[in-house]
Amino acid sequence: MAENEAPHRAGLFDIRFIIGALIGLYGLIVLITGLFTSDAQVAKADGLNINLWAGIGMLVVGIGFGLWARIRPIVVPAEPKQEAAEPPAH
Repeated sequence: MAENEAPHRAGLFDIRFIIGALIGLYGLIVLITGLFTSDAQVAKADGLNINLWAGIGMLVVGIGFGLWARIRPIVVPAEPKQEAAEPPAH
């Protein structure tokens, strides 16, 4: 490793991207399910298409996680230079 290596960002390995992607994927699946909901299923939920609204909410949260990770990235510090360690005295 070079001595003057600068700190770098975590990038796609940031846990917020992973969580946001999973919530967004689940939200997309629930949203698509909500688009094809029958009237009988909506009637069971007291007239509210809960899959549609939950999918939209999950997509918004997933996008929020992605924006949060992009706006405030985690900076991984460069590793400090390791000196030769002296063996312990007995």
